[in-house]
Amino acid sequence: VKRFKEPKEERRPWRIWFYDTSKQAIGSLFIHFANVFLSDLTEEDPCSLYLINFILDATLGMLLIWLGVKVVSRIVQHKKYTYLVFGEYGDPPQAAAWIGQCILYLLIMVFEKTVISLVLLIPGWTKLQQILLGYIPNPQLELVLVMLVVPFIVNAIMFWVVDSLIMRKYKQKDTLDINGSIESPRARRTEESQVLLSPDMDFDQSESDQDISGLQGMNQKMKQPSYQVVI
Repeated sequence: VKRFKEPKEERRPWRIWFYDTSKQAIGSLFIHFANVFLSDLTEEDPCSLYLINFILDATLGMLLIWLGVKVVSRIVQHKKYTYLVFGEYGDPPQAAAWIGQCILYLLIMVFEKTVISLVLLIPGWTKLQQILLGYIPNPQLELVLVMLVVPFIVNAIMFWVVDSLIMRKYKQKDTLDINGSIESPRARRTEESQVLLSPDMDFDQSESDQDISGLQGMNQKMKQPSYQVVI
């Protein structure tokens, strides 16, 4: 749905779209299995602990992901690793760039999950666990809500937000050149206009320079004092 809502002139090819979204899919799988593993460690209701993990991933985790993408992108641009910039795969797109970006994104998810796990060590989460799912008497309904309904809705929102964040910064507004520097569309238009105007400007400038140099030469000749040698 998000891809088809993009303007036609900026709509990603299916291969680029797959590269963009598959990074998030790999990260979500890692978060899912990490949450299942952490839920099994508790002696209380594992479903409620899984739901708390998921809520934290969708709130505080989103902020950590945004921060991680910003930091990694700055480092990559400073080092001029063009193919490691999120959303840039080369022309034609290269699978090696996608693999490198997947590894970077997975490292960001590891950082996010580590911070969330440390937050869960703060006492007081037991009461929230009892409040979240304590009113659902049917354990099967509780399992469906925790493992299917809530993850589907929250993951869709997270995919949309993260994809928009990456595309807005690196794909739609700015374009990386070969040297790794960012060139905006306005700058490109300015350069094109300068190239179109440069022949006439150079011609006019050369003529004016000749006229000025000629006038200066005449003035220097007129101002030069004349000496006569008398023997």
